[in-house]
Amino acid sequence: VWPREDGSDAGGEALLEEMQSRAVGVVVLAGYLKLVPECVVRAYDRRMLNVHPALLPAFGGKGMYGGRVHSAVVASGARFSGPTVHFVSAEYDRGAILAQRAVPVLPGDTPDKLAARVLRQEHWLFPRAVAALCAGRVEWRDDSRPIVAELEEAKGEGDAL
Repeated sequence: VWPREDGSDAGGEALLEEMQSRAVGVVVLAGYLKLVPECVVRAYDRRMLNVHPALLPAFGGKGMYGGRVHSAVVASGARFSGPTVHFVSAEYDRGAILAQRAVPVLPGDTPDKLAARVLRQEHWLFPRAVAALCAGRVEWRDDSRPIVAELEEAKGEGDAL
């Protein structure tokens, strides 16, 4: 249904109709690289998650994925990177941040070494964030920022989010 074989973004309404006909309640994108049609983003506001391999808002946006992200992090001299679980918006990597997990950038790191450490943390963080969303454990602050109490409490146990 979408994206179309001709590569256009047309068909978003058909995608939304298909999703609604199947009673889709939550959408989980694991590093999805295309913009989701705006009608789908609106219909699944606060119910669609994606994961990015850097601490957003840094190192995000169109074209920033995979090795490109890790190369940019290492080249920048940043001291930390790590996965970000965020809600999907109509712009690349601009949705509200649900959770992050800090990963140190070590002296002598290569993009591949950093990527492997970030991926391990992504595998820890993403399923927990998805489970929290599916279980209704995501709360929204007055400033429209989401929080998950259980993940936030993990900070005190030495886990950086």
